[in-house]
Amino acid sequence: MSHPDVAMNTPPFCVLTIAGSDSGGGAGIQADIRTIRAIGGHALTAVTAITAQDTARISAWRPVADSLIAAQIASALAGFQVAAAKTGLLPGPGAIRVVAAALSRFPAIPLVVDPVIASSSGTRFLDADGIRALRERLFPLASLVTPNWPEAAAFSGLPVRTHAQAKKAAQKIAAGCGRPVLVKGGHAPGRTWRDALVMPDGATAWFEGPRVVTLNTHGTGCVLSAAIATWLGRGADLPWAVKLGQSFLQRALLRGRGLHWGEGHGPAFYGKR
Repeated sequence: MSHPDVAMNTPPFCVLTIAGSDSGGGAGIQADIRTIRAIGGHALTAVTAITAQDTARISAWRPVADSLIAAQIASALAGFQVAAAKTGLLPGPGAIRVVAAALSRFPAIPLVVDPVIASSSGTRFLDADGIRALRERLFPLASLVTPNWPEAAAFSGLPVRTHAQAKKAAQKIAAGCGRPVLVKGGHAPGRTWRDALVMPDGATAWFEGPRVVTLNTHGTGCVLSAAIATWLGRGADLPWAVKLGQSFLQRALLRGRGLHWGEGHGPAFYGKR
């Protein structure tokens, strides 16, 4: 029973992020929460791993038990109306299986899969079994998969050193899982970034813009995937959600480019846009 003096207002829509914790606050759950909140949502979280890291390196990390990951997801899905979900760091085949099992029961919830294999500083989280589990169990549930160039190469088995090769790799991944793939071009040289949105039938749409020159690029993949998921949760169709997510990331990079965080790469997005 509600208190007679308390007004009952509609809560913000909820977005579930299933990802690792970054003790430096630049990526993972912390970046996702900031992004979801900035776009107007309420972030629900399922922490998959704990990392100790600064702007230059990960000094230690440990996976969260699969059963606890499953329990966090179950609580979020049972206790809240989830408008969208996204995944980031999933620390092994067992974690991937429990996440896929939980989300497969809610096919109407848009899901963005950011297929994290390793950190930008070089720490590897997934072996060959984990890569296969992601491709076979989670990709087919996704509304969108968002690999960067190294990830696209790992999941396709093809070289990815040019935009043409990135498109070919994305087409192979999309055809294999039957879901759209956004291959991100942040690893490409040049003054312009180019991302390719590839459909399962091979149809491709390119998105591009001026590259922001900044050292503060830690967590860009997390911010982009969280932003796209949040816009999907707000009802945007996929191409428009991708465009809005990219615009959000661009503005975040521009706002943070003058900040000096330490010896490495600072957060791609911090605070208000």
